[in-house]
Order: sequence, then C-alpha cells, then structure tokens
Amino acid sequence: MYGAIIGDIIGSVFEFDRGGKTKDFPLFVDGFYTRGSHFTDDSVMTVAVMEALIKAGRDADVETIKKECIRSMQKWGRKYPDAGYGGRFIHWVFANDPKPYGSYGNGSAMRVSAAGWLYDTVERTREVARATAEVSHNHPEGIKGAECTAAVMFLARTGASKEEIKEYIIKEFGYDISRSVDELRPLHEHVESCQDSLPKALASFFEGISYEDTIRNAVSLGGDTDTLAAIAGAMADAMYGVPEDIEEEGRARLPEDLREVVEKFADFANENLQTVLTYVEPAEYFPKEIRDKYFN
Repeated sequence: MYGAIIGDIIGSVFEFDRGGKTKDFPLFVDGFYTRGSHFTDDSVMTVAVMEALIKAGRDADVETIKKECIRSMQKWGRKYPDAGYGGRFIHWVFANDPKPYGSYGNGSAMRVSAAGWLYDTVERTREVARATAEVSHNHPEGIKGAECTAAVMFLARTGASKEEIKEYIIKEFGYDISRSVDELRPLHEHVESCQDSLPKALASFFEGISYEDTIRNAVSLGGDTDTLAAIAGAMADAMYGVPEDIEEEGRARLPEDLREVVEKFADFANENLQTVLTYVEPAEYFPKEIRDKYFN
C-alpha cells in the first residue's frame, strides 16, 4: 500500500535533474543544510484519496466518491499547505466551492493508487479512478492518466503478465510505450502533464525487475522525479510489493497522522479482499468427503 508514497519520498530530492539522470543513487537521503528525502503533495493527496474511499465505502456511487474526495483532499491539503502543490490546485484546496478546472496535470495519476487496490473488476477500478480525477483534473488527459495508473495496478495484482498489461494499455489508452528508459532519459524534461508522465512511468514499470529497480528507472529520467516515482511505484507495488526495509524507512519519514490513514486503508482493503474470497465457490475442486465436511 506504500508504493506510491515511498516513490514520492525517494524521488523528492532528485527533482529538476538533481540526481544526475543515473540509476546509481542513495534511495534515502538525510538532509542537514537542505531537506532530506521527504513526503510531498503526492503523498498527502494519495492519503486523502485513501481516506475518501474508506469513508465512501466499497460500493459507493460516483457522486458519493466525488463528495468524499473533495472533503478529504481539502482537509489534508489545508493541514499540509506547504507540501508542494501546483498553483491552481492550492487555490482549489482552499476554495469554498471547489470546481474542476480542466487540468491534465499528473496530479490525477499520482494520487489515484487507492483505487487500484480495492475493486473486483477493471471496469469498477477505472470508474472510481475517473471519479477521483474529475473533482479537479477533468481534462480527458487527466482522467486518462488516473484510469491508466489504477488499471495497471488492478491487472498487476490480479496476475496479468506485463505483456498482457502492455496490450491492454495500448488498446484502451493509446499511450506510446515503444521507447525504453534509456531512450527516454536524454529527451526528458520537467513536464508535469499526464500525457508526458504516463509513458515514462509505464516504461519505468515495464522495464523494472523489482520495486526498487522500477523506482530507480523513474528517478533516473530526471525532471518531476517524485511524481514519476509515485506513479511507477504504485504500479510496481501491485506487481512486486515493497521490500520490508524500504517500506520501514519510508514509513519513518511520514508523520503519524498520514501513516494512520495508510494503515487503516490497508486493513480496509484486506477486509474487502477476504469478503471477495468468501464468495468464491471452491467446492468443486475437492473430493466429495471434503466437500461434505467443510462446504455444506
């Protein structure tokens, strides 16, 4: 559940090519004169969406999800107003009646990971992802970025291969994912749009052989490294999980109130997984005497 947040924390100190566009860098940096590895707006909004989906409930309609997203995103944005939000979004956070403003920024994709964990179908996953985006980032590209990120997570955690995920992404979203990380690296600049960020996060994920390797790919591209690593990290978490030592270090860099929401969300997601599993009828796979004893 920490994949996006830890990607954000690791990428936070390497924005604007401060990492030298290399995969050889320390995952966590302790600052002295400058800030070390730290959470940014990406983590705050990821937590906000987690809380919103808990409060809405697993079977909520789209309008309820949107209402809870607005409430939670404003709550947490106001609590952490200096986390690094874009200019239009911080005005949205403090607005009395916040409205979507046509953004295609990558903020819709970096905050959506909760939707990738909760639901039983890719269609429902995408519906919820769309709702979390539309409250602010209602441009078609902003919506597409959120849906794509959550869909990759759903497919990864339900056993799809990377080749199957690639086929789905190309068919459903039309992103150009033909270029490798090595090919993208010299071309990449600090651009914060979904249409620029998603192909690069996807390349980082598809080439990554582990969670850590995926994060190193994303950060090595330079530019908006915290958000690239948050998006790619969410995908890699669904495929590989986050190594225990990396998760422990990342958790230690989050304030307690944010950690508490992530832990509540993990419990909520796991409870729903158990609920889903209880509806799977396994009896036909067992001999009659076992069926009679345990399934009748």
